[in-house]
Amino acid sequence: MAEERIVERDDGVTAERVTERTGGGTTTVIERRGGGGGLILGIIALIIVVVGAFYFLSEGSSESRKDDAIAEAAKSVGDTAEKAGDAIDKAVPAEKK
Repeated sequence: MAEERIVERDDGVTAERVTERTGGGTTTVIERRGGGGGLILGIIALIIVVVGAFYFLSEGSSESRKDDAIAEAAKSVGDTAEKAGDAIDKAVPAEKK
């Protein structure tokens, strides 16, 4: 007659069940179940990496836009100074130059 022995262990993270049968054969069945905590941590880490990459890529674009705005403002100031110089030249008679 076959004898069956079942041993169950659960450490809070992994549940393990071992079934041993003696007599009729020598088949041992081992079932393991995990809590899935590693998968959840992996997904959270992936989300953090994606958000960080997006932040750093958009930060570089922001710096570029700021530099372009400063260059455009400097060009505008230069154009205004040139117009002011032309106006002064027209206002001052030629003989006083």
